[in-house]
Amino acid sequence: MSLNEVYITRTSHYFPNQPVGNEEMEEYLGYINGKPSKSRRIVLRNNGITNRYYALEKGGKVTHTNAQLTAEAIKELFKDDPEGFKSVDVLACGTSSPDQIMPSHAVMVHGWLPELGKLEVVSPSGVCCAGMHALKYAYMAVKTGDAQHAIATGSERFSASLVAHQFEDEVHKLEELEQNPYISFDKEFLRWMLSDGASAFLLSNKPNPEGLSLKVEWIEGLSYADDMEPCMYCGAEKLEDGTLKSYLEFTHEELGEKSIMSIKQDVKLLSPNIVPLGGRPLPELFERRGLNPDDITWYCPHMSSNFFRDKIYEEHLKLGHHIPYEKWFVNLSYVGNVGAASVYLMVDELLHSGKLKKGDKIFLLVPESSRFSYMYALLTVV
Repeated sequence: MSLNEVYITRTSHYFPNQPVGNEEMEEYLGYINGKPSKSRRIVLRNNGITNRYYALEKGGKVTHTNAQLTAEAIKELFKDDPEGFKSVDVLACGTSSPDQIMPSHAVMVHGWLPELGKLEVVSPSGVCCAGMHALKYAYMAVKTGDAQHAIATGSERFSASLVAHQFEDEVHKLEELEQNPYISFDKEFLRWMLSDGASAFLLSNKPNPEGLSLKVEWIEGLSYADDMEPCMYCGAEKLEDGTLKSYLEFTHEELGEKSIMSIKQDVKLLSPNIVPLGGRPLPELFERRGLNPDDITWYCPHMSSNFFRDKIYEEHLKLGHHIPYEKWFVNLSYVGNVGAASVYLMVDELLHSGKLKKGDKIFLLVPESSRFSYMYALLTVV
């Protein structure tokens, strides 16, 4: 069977509302126990984020669902070509923050887009790599000829799980027990890291007749879950032995008292592992794919925090892969950490920046701390 070449022919993004600066965050997310956070400034100083987006009004009222954000990004793909909706065969939507456990995220997105008509819909689950899994599914559908045109998306709406009232039951329980009425750093840490937004790619078996397209050379992934315990999790509690206790095993009261449905991250496990594990497969991958680091024109590494910037750079040096900072294209500081959408947002901004020329090679690296998974991809500008 002959395989098609696959091209990203359009990209788009959608952010809810206006950007939120560092000093405004608690006006949207609220004050836990009515008090300003003690950790906010420390986390912000390290993560280097100055603006992010929330699908909230001040005071915490929700303005958009995740599915709505994603649908708006998809509409942007076709704002100048409304008939283009009819040619799409596959919709693949990745997120780590779906609006509900079921129905799946992608079918909820489809529900906001009757213009698409009947088509195949896929919802990869996971965390930051979920967007790349959606991209790979769309890529393979076009590659094999099952689809001529496919949409892949990455999106997040973290803010709804970060608002203060999500933690009030836990704080009140701590007060009843006469303990320090502050939630753990593993829970509060992520309140100052995450952002809402969505981005979409249109994939085709032919490049644009005019203008630039991005040829997808390859996409690969790797999981370390066979020997790494969970690091980032939601809907569970981490036990002393490193295993997770499911939300299904807690009483209704315990779900609130322990903030079981909030996002948590084991920061002690994160820092020593997230960068080295991501670098470990690169020498073999580059050799097998015939990729020389010098051939990379633009490097788009997804980073949850600017704290990891120099660590990633130094890891490449250790591996003999020098990728100078002038080749990096990262927008973390002014869009925030948008999880599964982050790499999409980098590619989208880069494609519309005027910086690209035909022949440029764009290397993507997406880490996921949930149980340490990684996705890698190479795009060529054509």
